[in-house]
Amino acid sequence: MYRYEEKLRDYFQKHHQELVDLMVTICQIPAPSNQEEKRAAFCKEWLERCGAKGVTIDSALNVVFPMHCDGSHDIVAIMAHSDTVFPDLEPMPLRIEDGKIFSPGIGDDTANVAILLMTIKFILENQLIPKEAVLFVVDSGEEGLGNLKGCRQIMQDYAGRIKEVIALDGTFTSMTTGAVGSARYRVEVLTEGGHSYGNFGNRNAIHLLSSMINTLYSMKVPAGGRTTYNVGAIEGGTSINSIAQQASMLYEFRSDCKESLEIMDRFFQQVVESYRAMGITVNVELLGLRPCTGDVDPAQQQALIDRCCEVMTYYTGEEQISTGAASTDCNIPLSQGVPAVCFGGYVGHKGHTRQEYVELDSLEVGPLVVSTAITEYFQ
Repeated sequence: MYRYEEKLRDYFQKHHQELVDLMVTICQIPAPSNQEEKRAAFCKEWLERCGAKGVTIDSALNVVFPMHCDGSHDIVAIMAHSDTVFPDLEPMPLRIEDGKIFSPGIGDDTANVAILLMTIKFILENQLIPKEAVLFVVDSGEEGLGNLKGCRQIMQDYAGRIKEVIALDGTFTSMTTGAVGSARYRVEVLTEGGHSYGNFGNRNAIHLLSSMINTLYSMKVPAGGRTTYNVGAIEGGTSINSIAQQASMLYEFRSDCKESLEIMDRFFQQVVESYRAMGITVNVELLGLRPCTGDVDPAQQQALIDRCCEVMTYYTGEEQISTGAASTDCNIPLSQGVPAVCFGGYVGHKGHTRQEYVELDSLEVGPLVVSTAITEYFQ
């Protein structure tokens, strides 16, 4: 039995409806990446009503609540991201039926933000003291082109002082233990274009972009790790009887191996330069860059994994917790040699779609997994 297990069971049983209500309230506050102001303000005010002192919102829109962090170089950072993958600036549809809460973003990552806030409330009500130092963060910009903005800011502001990171994202059925790095680009091709009949023979930006895509797709991925690439969107042209002057695409490649990521980048740059060498104007904009795992001490990383897996196994009864690499807030600390893992406190499905839902009965176990892992850092 864990030290605070009995109290946590009683607490989350008594506050189950409060947790659900908090999830609903937060989910109804729009928070696209880079537009998390309203959700950040709500979280800050909620924590302050619970008695939290020294809560701030930094320039990256992180809600930051340090506990005994002044002067400490052994800080444990625990974070859950406030932004959603959806661009909506109005509250999205939400309904509760058949034992599920349905709403875009209700799981990723609203459920974990709510569980984190409720766990902090438990810590404050019971006047728990950190064994060393704990930094709670409702961080910004984890999704898509948020480019891990919030976590980057935290690791910069507390450079050299954070010893490990727990990111609350996803479910309690698996754990992220490595970083899948990525590079994301917008590529634009410009040509003289013209009338489809009168200027036939002029270069067509759509044709050239299509050719470039075909070249990129001829790449045989490196052997190291798992590497992928994708063109996710294309646009351009004016009309059916116009030779396109402009066309663009969104292109990304990913890998859990740093060397493979570098190989992919070199190939991409070579392709771009080969088209420029043909006298074609090619503009490249870097939209996002996420690093792979760096030089993390294996023993320290494994110790963190083992501690968290033990908690997950204890409450779920699963003998083996699935682990692997993904693209999460952990990318930043792992790339800097800081041990980090990522898991969550709910079970749900259809994340990143408008049919997303959370299973209500998972909120009986998930919050215990998260809160126990967190309160192990307290006396």
